[in-house]
Amino acid sequence: MTIWRSSCLALAIAAAFPLPAAAQSNAELLKELRALRDRVTQLEDKLKTAEATKPTIAPVAAAAPGWAAAPAPAGMTPDQARELGRLAVKVDALEDQRESSSFKGLKISGSIDPVFIYNKAQDTAGFQLLNNVHDGDHPYTYDNSFIGTATIDFLKEFEGGTKLHLTLMPDRGVGANIGGSIVHEASASIPLTDEKTRLIVGQIPDWSGYEMLPAALNKLVTHNLLFDLVAPLSYTGAGLEVTRGAWIVKGVVGNMNATKKASGNKTPVLAYRGDYTIDEYSGIGFAGVHGKAYNPNGGADSGVNLFEVDGFYTRGDWTMQGEVSFGRQTDAAVATDANGKLQDAQWWGLSGLLAYKFDPRLEGVIRADYIYNRLHGGGLLGYGNDPINGIGLGYSRDGVLNEGQHGSDRYALSVGGNYRINEYTLLKLEYRFDFADRRVFEYLDKNEWKKNNQLFGASVVVTF
Repeated sequence: MTIWRSSCLALAIAAAFPLPAAAQSNAELLKELRALRDRVTQLEDKLKTAEATKPTIAPVAAAAPGWAAAPAPAGMTPDQARELGRLAVKVDALEDQRESSSFKGLKISGSIDPVFIYNKAQDTAGFQLLNNVHDGDHPYTYDNSFIGTATIDFLKEFEGGTKLHLTLMPDRGVGANIGGSIVHEASASIPLTDEKTRLIVGQIPDWSGYEMLPAALNKLVTHNLLFDLVAPLSYTGAGLEVTRGAWIVKGVVGNMNATKKASGNKTPVLAYRGDYTIDEYSGIGFAGVHGKAYNPNGGADSGVNLFEVDGFYTRGDWTMQGEVSFGRQTDAAVATDANGKLQDAQWWGLSGLLAYKFDPRLEGVIRADYIYNRLHGGGLLGYGNDPINGIGLGYSRDGVLNEGQHGSDRYALSVGGNYRINEYTLLKLEYRFDFADRRVFEYLDKNEWKKNNQLFGASVVVTF
């Protein structure tokens, strides 16, 4: 049975990892292998019976030109034995080719998520896909963040454990937001003393919070307020990732939201994240950033300190996720003091999500967010007065900017769900109600300002 086990193993490998061959197309080869595999399954029972009555079974010779084939195993004709030998040789050649090519250890995946968005205040309704983030005066808004994307992802693992991760996301990814590039992620992870102590370098998307950036990993169409308004976009630099028991801790020193520092801005940030796996159903994490980054009031980068804690619990049909976040940026507030001096922007926020699977395909989701942002006229990470995201001092009903030091606190409530059409396709629907304690939403069709806004979103996420 040794020769049969080896042959069956070779056939299984070839079926799982088809690669080009010079003399025959992949489709033709797979057709032959599948037909032969079915035949082998039928013959295995006969071979077991034959082994019980015969002391030995003559080996099958490879069907190379000029070779004399050995007697066929029980249940196979000489022609079938020669065909099996020929295919076994071909499978070995394909495996050798795969070993010597760059395909070994390479995983390729991708997705698209065409989105329909209705935004009442902005008087818009239509589809979004691959729209450029630099279109318009407000390129990054909660109705236009990392949605409507097309992504291709390459993950290559080399012998020795080095990993290379390259993700392309034209117009909608991190690269498009910070430098007009199609590169969303370009990072490497290199083992140092062992596999659990690694050097990490490159452009790395932000890792804070419970919500993930790719549409395929999120339950709703839009992101929560903390993701959009108080979290960084990415880090470009170098650092370490250390795994010890249930802990994974990583950190980098580099630029926040910039591929290159401008002249005069020489101070980097320290960004870090830690995750602790409590059990197979739950975990907790934290993330922080300390250093200098872009100031929306202009001039040089200013000091920024961010910290958040997040966690999850997923068991059976239930999913619960939550996050609390704190932030402060020097000289980044909307309002100046009585002497006209810039003040610090300060905020804290909460976000929670609850989801329940009514059946394996259909899931209902509710999410609630809050950001306290009333100090010094408001101001969040990279944002001043913003009539789309609802940030700042607010306006009177007819559009006169408020004075004073009171910024607007922000709330959001989303209700929706998702339906798994098939293994590769997810349909998502969401109704979202955003509101604030001041008139910070501009209604373009009525030329007036209100304290709330409504949004409806739908998307189809297709992955491979």
